[in-house]
Amino acid sequence: MDIHKEETIRRHVSLSKDALSKIENAFRRLHEGGVSQPPVIHVNIPEHNGEADIKTAYIPGFDTFAIKVSAGFFENPQKGLPSLGGLMLAMDSETGIPKALLQDNGYLTDVRTALAGAIAADQLAVQDISSVGVIGTGLQARLQVEALQLVRSFHEVHVYGRTAENVKKYQKEMEEKHGLTVRLAENPEEVVRGNDLVVTTTPAKEPLIKPEWLHDGLHITAMGSDAEQKQELDPAIFSKADLVVGDLTSQVFAIGELQHAKTIIKEDDVTELGKILSGDATGRTKDQQVTVADLTGTGVQDTAIANYALAQLKDA
Repeated sequence: MDIHKEETIRRHVSLSKDALSKIENAFRRLHEGGVSQPPVIHVNIPEHNGEADIKTAYIPGFDTFAIKVSAGFFENPQKGLPSLGGLMLAMDSETGIPKALLQDNGYLTDVRTALAGAIAADQLAVQDISSVGVIGTGLQARLQVEALQLVRSFHEVHVYGRTAENVKKYQKEMEEKHGLTVRLAENPEEVVRGNDLVVTTTPAKEPLIKPEWLHDGLHITAMGSDAEQKQELDPAIFSKADLVVGDLTSQVFAIGELQHAKTIIKEDDVTELGKILSGDATGRTKDQQVTVADLTGTGVQDTAIANYALAQLKDA
């Protein structure tokens, strides 16, 4: 069994249009059927503000299927450690024999999560934007913006975070690395009202965005809620949205934002992202629409990014 370390994986896998196309294809395959993808296994470690997920999926025709363990321990930054980590085990699809261990410390999960956000925005956000709004200052707040540059042209980011020091670090890094102008928002309302494309990237357990802040042309990608009790959006937002999209309907109602909106919106009212990508449903059709994407992360994304990584490493 091959073992690939994080440093090597980072050298050969990045946020690129090639990788984005692989995640798009994974969503299509999920919609078209034939994929075997069990529900997420979630473990809470509340005394350490931690959690762990196990996700997997087999996509017919893929050489391997990935079994991914990801962990989030949100007090780690105070200990000088990253808050997210994990690894992927790539199993041979023909024999079931372990083929490779990707000791990526969560890097591949970070990449596929950011690419999913870009894919959703590409289908749902207005074409012409000058700025992006971000709530949160962690790794995904960085990567989501970087991935969005693959599908939209913008020069400015409006960011809100709870900790002034982290906001300043975010501003400095994003301006130096990506040449963007980063403006600091006083509150989440300022971020929402001032942008047509907003991404929420926090582990919040209480709503950060209120329905009265919505405006014509707004798209929100909510990607922070991927476990029970997490919540970034007021449930009433879904009653005001013209189009609600999820990565997997059953999953977003179990662990996504929509777990809090079951009395407001039904499963039939949610369009899966893969259905849009396959051409069986439409995304945004008018600039005035308000759209919301609820992304929880799926096993097909993990299998897709693992196979992509192995191909990149093989060709290296």
